[in-house]
Amino acid sequence: MTPSARLSAAIEVLADIEARRRPAPDALKDWGLAHRFAGSKDRAAIASLIYDALRRRASAAHVMSDSGPRAVLLGALALARGLSRAEIAAQCSGERFAPEPLTSGEAAALDRLDLSGAPPAVAGDFPEWLADDLAAAFGDGLVAEMAALAARAPIDIRVNTLKTERMRLLPELAHLGPELTPHAPTGLRFGHGDDGRGPTLQVTPEFLKGLFEIQDEGSQLVAALTGAGPDMQVVDLCAGGGGKTLELAALMDNSGQIYATDSDARRLAPIHDRLARAGVRNVQVRTPKGRGDEPLADLAGKIDLVVVDAPCTGIGTWRRNPDTKWRVRPGALDERMKDQDLVLARAERLVKPGGRIAYITCSVIPRENDHRIAAFLKAHRDFAPVDPEEVLALAPDSLSERDDLVSPAGLGLQLSPLRTGTDGFYCALVERRP
Repeated sequence: MTPSARLSAAIEVLADIEARRRPAPDALKDWGLAHRFAGSKDRAAIASLIYDALRRRASAAHVMSDSGPRAVLLGALALARGLSRAEIAAQCSGERFAPEPLTSGEAAALDRLDLSGAPPAVAGDFPEWLADDLAAAFGDGLVAEMAALAARAPIDIRVNTLKTERMRLLPELAHLGPELTPHAPTGLRFGHGDDGRGPTLQVTPEFLKGLFEIQDEGSQLVAALTGAGPDMQVVDLCAGGGGKTLELAALMDNSGQIYATDSDARRLAPIHDRLARAGVRNVQVRTPKGRGDEPLADLAGKIDLVVVDAPCTGIGTWRRNPDTKWRVRPGALDERMKDQDLVLARAERLVKPGGRIAYITCSVIPRENDHRIAAFLKAHRDFAPVDPEEVLALAPDSLSERDDLVSPAGLGLQLSPLRTGTDGFYCALVERRP
């Protein structure tokens, strides 16, 4: 497919997403099934165009004075990819499978790209109903923070130190152009091409041998901030597919014991193969046998560290999942907050005196972060917050004195694309008094 044909296809898929209010992956899959002539590179390029448009949907509609799929995509080509009006016009010739030529209004809008006076939700490309929550997190830095969260994310990997070292793996992947992650000591980072696509890392021999896992640097950092270490008894309470479980095992050097579980047994399905590939030997997977089953009942009061990677709105991952930011609703936020309180209550029962809970979300809003910790501490007087300065001391040297990472209420640490170059993650530790 030509670049112009890909552009037409992206407009078609965006129209389907808007008309049927469906997730972007579903629309892309259906388009691919209906257009089998499109190769894998074509489908990837079309997906990249769509996700760029979704990242900049509000600002693109504003500069184009039109919220339709074509206008949003044209605006995103300028705002997200930096294409000039002439470069965009060259792809819109109206010939064969190309989009129709630019109108005079579209051409003028692409020349102006005027965001002056745009409200924060437009300049920062986020849903208006979240404005107060996001302002509570970022204050005067709201638009800059959200603009960073609307940019493309790099591809990060975590080197599996149970099998190799970062500087040994680096030359093996040199042909893919890796760089050292700025903060995480076992991370490597890969950029994108002009089309927004990065390298396909899952098919490399090194991945298949378990030498690395694909994991955002922020996720790597918050796992380290839990303080997990050798010979500890650890529970990963919301283990899902096991991304953080694998890193905890590496931090513990395959010693001690990790109990990995999840309230949804289906989410645990990939963990077994991943553990085997990574050479992990200190993880015991506890799969619930049915609704209401508590597979960790025998561990009550025995655990040094419970890691709660809590269910959340995922606002901090909008760089990677821009589709979700336009589909999240107030009701979903309310449900996630209830889930967060419930999983913290489950964690409380497992912690021994002197033990800790590490509460993690991939969110940036205080209602999912500081507020949940404050509510937990109010309900459980035998727990106390761990000073964020102490948690910072667990971070790499480049972050260990970054007081600006302390969350608004001072109960945890907040990472973000603007502050740390990572996805948005929150981490707070609380300790049961001896």
